[in-house]
Amino acid sequence: MRIQLKLLFLCSLAAVFATTLAAAPLRPTHAPHAIVASVHELSSRVGVEMMQSGGNAVDAAVATGFALAVVHPQAGNIGGGGFLLLRTATGETHFIDFREKAPAAATENMYLDAQGNVIPDLSVIGYKSIGVPGSVAGLVYAERKYGKLSLEKVIAPAIKLAREGFSLAYEDAEDLKDEDLSKFAGSRRIFQRDGHFYQTGEILKQPELARTLERIGKNPDDLYHGALARELAAAIQKGGGLVTIEDLAHYEVKEREPIRGSYRGYDIISAPPPSSGGIALVEILNILEGFDLAKLGNRSAAAIHLVSEAFRRAFYDRADFLGDPDFARIPVPQLIDKKYAAAWRDSIDPSHASVSKDLKRPPFNELERVAQLSPRTLHEPENTTHYSVVDPEGNAVAVTTTLNDSFGSRVTADGLGFLLNDEMDDFASKQGVPNAYGLIQGPANAIGPGKRPLSAMTPTIVLKDGKLFLVLGSPGGPTIITTVANVLMGVVDFGLDLQEAVNAPRFHHQWLPDQIRVEERLSPDTMNLLRSKGHKLDVRHYWGDGECIMIDPKTGDRLGASDGRNNGKAVGY
Repeated sequence: MRIQLKLLFLCSLAAVFATTLAAAPLRPTHAPHAIVASVHELSSRVGVEMMQSGGNAVDAAVATGFALAVVHPQAGNIGGGGFLLLRTATGETHFIDFREKAPAAATENMYLDAQGNVIPDLSVIGYKSIGVPGSVAGLVYAERKYGKLSLEKVIAPAIKLAREGFSLAYEDAEDLKDEDLSKFAGSRRIFQRDGHFYQTGEILKQPELARTLERIGKNPDDLYHGALARELAAAIQKGGGLVTIEDLAHYEVKEREPIRGSYRGYDIISAPPPSSGGIALVEILNILEGFDLAKLGNRSAAAIHLVSEAFRRAFYDRADFLGDPDFARIPVPQLIDKKYAAAWRDSIDPSHASVSKDLKRPPFNELERVAQLSPRTLHEPENTTHYSVVDPEGNAVAVTTTLNDSFGSRVTADGLGFLLNDEMDDFASKQGVPNAYGLIQGPANAIGPGKRPLSAMTPTIVLKDGKLFLVLGSPGGPTIITTVANVLMGVVDFGLDLQEAVNAPRFHHQWLPDQIRVEERLSPDTMNLLRSKGHKLDVRHYWGDGECIMIDPKTGDRLGASDGRNNGKAVGY
């Protein structure tokens, strides 16, 4: 019922979003020095203010992240987690993993009833869906290690926004009517005024969140080792959740080696496990490198067919192999090997769609031997948020962060004013049962104490001739990977400017269900040609929120593209 109501809500907004796209920016925002692209103009401006005050891209990213926790509670957060990809102006790369973790008391079958059936919504809504949050730890780690300003300075704009409030856009006011928010007293009081719903243009103030942010600014370790940790753990346990003060104390941020690949002479730097994004993206691009997509034409049926077949194969591998690298063997070198991609490419028929259930993996470096043969479900809801930053020196940051579902668990931490994630739902809940999004995942992503759930988040940086060229990312659950691929190919293969590439109609294939998801703006003739090749189509209104940056190779200008599907804005100077 919950998903059906959401679909009805999305349908009711279809005309609004069609109008938004029609009025979307046709060209990127130009800035000679620095730029931030995010889903909310206020958070973008906060990031720019940090750079104008002498901060670097990391300072801007941390400030933007905390501001999004205030102005975009659907996905911006301090009660969730995410990934931060940094490339410095000197060419160093760092990937910071602050993904949520399962509590120590988590068990593989914790969401099943006595008969072994999944209990509806238990892993999605409420206290038992909450994983150990990592956002504050990750942002603070980045600030302390790579920023230039003080934490109190970069968090100050978020505190001000929470205390003084901000005006709600139509979409935000509508989102706050979420029926599941009303199930929890704190959320209903703060975000719904106890049933007196906010209207467009009204001011949302969050004084409890402002006080919590002030406490974090003065002593961020308090959230994991002090009074804040005790208050948070008590609030979760009071509601029947599993997160303890010991879980918070044992949370650790990890730096990991980014995934690297190449595509038509461009260098790709992207997210490693526990994200599946970088591996899948590079595998997709490796397969497609052998096709002349430009010759086939942007959004032509022939091009969409080939790209979708690459998507299909990468997601098939994603299902079998990917999980938390601290708990499972991930055959990264084999999956991103260009020879392996060439073998996959040979299995694609340019005239006819493959059948997902009949795919046969090419024999390569014993991949099939380590494949997991017992599929499990993976649920990754589509409400995440991404933002991109480039500063005057050329440091670049791509951040994707999430509460998982929209508004996460819908639980607001009692007395602390911030929403908590439902990230436990990103684990596999039961073997062999497709989830609401049709995704299937192997046992590498089974629930386990201390594990980080697999993600599709794909913060990505692209280099041209060794120089910064693109900073990419999007929300969208499994469609994150294909959205980033669509934008990248739009620029590299089809010569679109960045805003055109971000706004262009999207398409997505994830192996199962065996269908191409397409935006309704795609040409009807193209859709019919795809059907004639044997593809089933799932036509949607819209998805994703590309917040991307390109560096003009000639002028060095920063070109920001905020997705025309939403109300974000790229802001620069």
